[in-house]
Amino acid sequence: MPAPRAMNRPELSAFLRAMRARVHPEDVGLPELSRRRTPGLRRQEVAQLAAVSIDWYIRLEQGRVGVPGTAVLDAVAQALKLSEAERHHLHLIARGEAPPPRHVPAPASESLRTMLHSMPTTPAWILDFRFDVLAHNAGAVALFGPGFAVGTNTAEPLFLDPGARDFQLDWTRIAREHVGNLRANLTRHPDDPRLKALVSDLRRSSTDFAAWWDDQTVQERTNGTKRVLHPTAGVMTVRYDVLAVQDGSDQRLSVITPADSAAENALRSLIFQDHGLRAVN
Repeated sequence: MPAPRAMNRPELSAFLRAMRARVHPEDVGLPELSRRRTPGLRRQEVAQLAAVSIDWYIRLEQGRVGVPGTAVLDAVAQALKLSEAERHHLHLIARGEAPPPRHVPAPASESLRTMLHSMPTTPAWILDFRFDVLAHNAGAVALFGPGFAVGTNTAEPLFLDPGARDFQLDWTRIAREHVGNLRANLTRHPDDPRLKALVSDLRRSSTDFAAWWDDQTVQERTNGTKRVLHPTAGVMTVRYDVLAVQDGSDQRLSVITPADSAAENALRSLIFQDHGLRAVN
C-alpha cells in the first residue's frame, strides 16, 4: 500500500480556519460564555470536541503534524460538522488520499445501553473490536471529556495525541496492552477493512506502535490498575475491567472503578459537578 502524499499545508490551514469560523458554540452543545472577537469555534474547542490535545490541533492547522491518521481526521471532521464532501476534501489536503468509506459502528444492544445509563457514577462504555465507541454513560464523558463520543476510536489518540501521555500516567503499559489487543482482534477479523486501515495508520504514524506491533505481542486486555491525571480532578488511581459481551458481536464493556478512597471522592466529585448529579446518603 503506497504511503499517503504530503499534505497541502496552505490549503489545509485556510480550510480548517474557514470551517471553524462557520460553526457556532451552540451548534455543538458548547456554552457561549463571552463575546468573541472572531466568529466560530476557538481552536481549543475544536480540540476538545475531537478528543485531541490543543497543541496537536494547532500543529494540524499549521501543517506541522506529518500525515495524520484517518480516524483522527474523522474526529476533526465530526467536531467541525463537515459534510461528506467536505470530509473527503479534508482527507485529500491533509493526507493526499481519499478517506475510507464512512464506517457506521454496529449498535450496542438496548439492554447494554440501559445498563450503562443505570450506573452514571461509574464510567463505562462499549467498544467493538476496532476500538470504536458504541455507547457510553455520563461518567465516561466526565472522565474523558466531551470528545469521548459514539463513533470515535479510542486507540488512535492514545498513540498520536501527545496529551494522552499526560493523562495516562502509565502510558507505556496501557499502550502496549492496546497493541497486543489489536493484534488479537486482527487475527479474529483479518478481512475487516476498518481494522486493517487503523493498524496501518498507526504503524505508519507511531514509532512506538510500529515497534511493539513488530514484536508480535498478543494480549487480551481484561483488567488492571492505572493512574490518570485529570485536568481538574488531579491524579487518580483507578481499576479497569474489560468484559466480553457473549452474543457473538465481539463487543466489550469497559468499566472504571476507584482503587482507593481518594480516587473515589475525586471521581464522584467530578461526575456530580460535570453532570449535575446529586449524592444520596
